[in-house]
Amino acid sequence: MINVDIEEIKINNAWNKVLSARKITRFRSLVIMNSIFHSFLQLHGDRGIGDDKSIIGGIALLDNQAVTVIGQQKGNSPSEMEYYQYGMTKPEGYRKSLRLMRQAEKFGRPIICFIDTPGAFPGVSAEENGQAEAIARNLYEMANFTVPVMSIIIGEGGSGGALALGVANKVIMLENAIYSVVSPEACASILCKDSRKAPDIAGDLKVTANELKNYGIIDEIISEEGDVQEIFGRIKQSIVSELLRCSQLEGCEIRNERIEKYRCIGNEIEFFNK
Repeated sequence: MINVDIEEIKINNAWNKVLSARKITRFRSLVIMNSIFHSFLQLHGDRGIGDDKSIIGGIALLDNQAVTVIGQQKGNSPSEMEYYQYGMTKPEGYRKSLRLMRQAEKFGRPIICFIDTPGAFPGVSAEENGQAEAIARNLYEMANFTVPVMSIIIGEGGSGGALALGVANKVIMLENAIYSVVSPEACASILCKDSRKAPDIAGDLKVTANELKNYGIIDEIISEEGDVQEIFGRIKQSIVSELLRCSQLEGCEIRNERIEKYRCIGNEIEFFNK
């Protein structure tokens, strides 16, 4: 008889998801945006410091509906990833995204965010320019928008760098994406003083889509079976369905629903007993 260690299986599954989410060949926000939307008009700059290349955003058409689209971009080669700062957003990037979201609120356009970041940019210049304030401002204002907000985690969803685009009426994850308060390596370094224990820590962090849906952190998981166009088609269908649902609601109902969603997270589940 073969003894099966369930915890070991969970750990291996979680770490495999981490590695899958980080693959350099994985599809990125810009590819998805160009496949799902059309007439995309990219907008630049935060009207303060500059234009953060890790954030791509603007106005587009979803079929015939105008929407505001914002995505964290990583790139698919070493040179591209360096250009896009490995998807690590600086304060000016979060302020650019907030500028676009405020514009969407003003003109009544739904907001669709694509999350793919290991975390916010960790440099000294980012701290000097108000990294924490920029993220906190996004969280505060996103909670109060009266237009629908959707967030789709397509790869890594790391820490506050991801949450700054994640306060949404509906949060969706691709099945091989991850979402966590801290990277497994950073957590292992803090708790175990050894980053090599990251594969073990990944299982404890509950980073996978299935675990997060069970906890009510996310609302939907999109299958990655089939080719990329099939996956993109599922993403589009989910967006269309959610916008149709929200079209039946008043602005105040959309805002209150979003606020209540985050107030209720964790109420029914004892996270630390799992």
